[in-house]
Amino acid sequence: MKFLTVAEVASVMQVSKMTVYRIVHSGHLPAIRVGRSFRVPEQAVHEYLRGSYVGEEIS
Repeated sequence: MKFLTVAEVASVMQVSKMTVYRIVHSGHLPAIRVGRSFRVPEQAVHEYLRGSYVGEEIS
């Protein structure tokens, strides 16, 4: 299992590091604490992005 830093997650999600911290603290994105920093499972980032994606509806 590969873990990403908050900075790497922010880059993948194209958001700020503060936004990643908010998502982690809200419990929507699992993370483990390593010392004073967080590591997020790469798979969890992809699952979060899939779950939060809102596409256009086809009519």
